[in-house]
Amino acid sequence: MQDPFPKNSANLTHLDSQGQAQMVDVSDKAQTIRQAVAAAQVRMLPATLAAIQAGNTPKGDVLATARLAGIMAAKQTANLIPLCHPLPLQKVAVEITPDPQLPGYQIQATVKTKAETGVEMEALTAVSVAALTLYDMAKALEKSMQIESIRLVSKTGGKSGDYFPPAP
Repeated sequence: MQDPFPKNSANLTHLDSQGQAQMVDVSDKAQTIRQAVAAAQVRMLPATLAAIQAGNTPKGDVLATARLAGIMAAKQTANLIPLCHPLPLQKVAVEITPDPQLPGYQIQATVKTKAETGVEMEALTAVSVAALTLYDMAKALEKSMQIESIRLVSKTGGKSGDYFPPAP
């Protein structure tokens, strides 16, 4: 069985011949439509969820602020993650949905581009910053909130093809 994690730096695209980190050269790759969806959740007390839903929070509109922060974060990913390429994003959508069973919020980001490389990191950055912003906006109500399960839900396009994780 072949090792899925080769040790030879020649096989690792983010390492040069001396083993130093490098940005991958994507100039020979074709521009294709690529989309990624990521998700996260923020777990909180039922009273905190109720206060956010009622708009009864000290810092104002928690969900609108978190949504905008997620969108802005996706656009800044290359400035935050050292080896990410700056990409022209055609779509960034962040949805924040209450989940009384959690209790808390489910966050999902969809990012789309037509470029030489994918947008998984942009989608993951969007949900991460949206979750952090939700925490920041509501921490006066509850400091024990938990940001959980940040993950890639799907990706389409590109040389490696589509990715949909197996059902749990």
